Amino acid sequence: MARPADEQGHPITAARAESADLWRHAMHGYLGARADARTRVEALLAADPRMVLGHCLDGYLHLLSSTRSALGSARGALGRARAVGGMTSREELHVAALGRWTEGDLEAAAGHWATLLGEHPRDLLAIRVSQFVLSYLGDSTGMRSAVRSVLPAWDEGDPGYGHLLGCLAYAEEETGGYRAAEAAGLEAVNRDREDIWAAHAVAHVREMEGRWHEGIQWIADLAPAWSGCSNFGLHLRWHEALFHLELEQWDQALALYDREVRAQPSDQYLDLTNAVSLLWRLEQEDVAVGSRWIELARTAAAHQDDHALVFADLHYLMAIAAGDDDEAVDRFLASSERFARERTTEGRVMADVGLPLARAIVAHRRRRYAEAVDCALPVRDQIRRIGGSHAQRDVFHQLVIDAAWRAGRLETAAGLLAERVASRSRNLWGWRHYARVLEAQGSARAGAARREHDRLASR
Repeated sequence: MARPADEQGHPITAARAESADLWRHAMHGYLGARADARTRVEALLAADPRMVLGHCLDGYLHLLSSTRSALGSARGALGRARAVGGMTSREELHVAALGRWTEGDLEAAAGHWATLLGEHPRDLLAIRVSQFVLSYLGDSTGMRSAVRSVLPAWDEGDPGYGHLLGCLAYAEEETGGYRAAEAAGLEAVNRDREDIWAAHAVAHVREMEGRWHEGIQWIADLAPAWSGCSNFGLHLRWHEALFHLELEQWDQALALYDREVRAQPSDQYLDLTNAVSLLWRLEQEDVAVGSRWIELARTAAAHQDDHALVFADLHYLMAIAAGDDDEAVDRFLASSERFARERTTEGRVMADVGLPLARAIVAHRRRRYAEAVDCALPVRDQIRRIGGSHAQRDVFHQLVIDAAWRAGRLETAAGLLAERVASRSRNLWGWRHYARVLEAQGSARAGAARREHDRLASR
């Protein structure tokens, strides 16, 4: 019997021809960030346990949850995929990538997907999952190269082309190609208003370019289309809160926290990082957040030994530190130090960048601001290695600046802020704090910085 094929025409290993339809349904769930994506995968594998790519997607989804507890489930999926046998060379590369990822070697996994896309540039699973992992690695250039390299193999009418555009939009945005990013994202959303990944890329563009009112309206207009999406919809609400923060609309940001970002006490890493980042930024602006840290600190403490993603670890520590439990903080730091000795991709990131940032977080929370600067400043140019987007990592860049200001290190703060407003000329946060630092220095440039802030804020 001839092998069934996916939407892009690749042959797939399966026991039944009908499995191609179930695979298409599962892939649409994954690519569209649908709330029932895992249910779709489970239905596929229940109907056809020989569906190799179904096992790979199952393993990928477990690993994308970024919890240590999911690692065993991912290894189980890997074992079931390997047991099928008779797979295609493309499927063998997916299995190899999954295997290296379960071993903690994200760079080797990315290498397998790069090889796969060189041979099969229309493999949407490899395109999307490699984008997430390259984002975890802070490799924005790699993300862009991966998507650009496959574009010639696609036509605009091909099934899945809109999802490809969403990946292109995010990759271009993270490398500063804002015009190309927005054009690709808008086209993808015009094709499918439910394409939340593409919509998310457009929100990023408007964040980086300081187009706050447009960003708020963009999310408001599209939010009804995301009713069937996973918790990624809450991440877009986090972006909406960032726009309000830039505009110093603290009440609106807190309302979004309570109504959307943290409406439910989820322990998923994306939900936690959204909430932690938002509260931390608010408190740095001296906004009272009440008792909101208590629940976050308790939830984050349960993840002290996850160490699947340094980006997540640092947010967990921020919550625990904000909960003012010194013993819990020390336990988390000790666990992180043990993890930093592991010879895995994230273990090396923890050793090189994570631990200095972790110590800076704790020092900042304990009001030892000079110590926080001393810990974080030497690794500031490596923060991208913890993963996430520019917008997500910005909380750590803001932390360094805030610590320098509070420590009275005005020259350091002024230098960091001058660099910031040079690269993000419409960043209200940067101009507001730059004017404050220059005023404290008695600089003649303070008035110009304040006027630029006021000019931008009035638009």
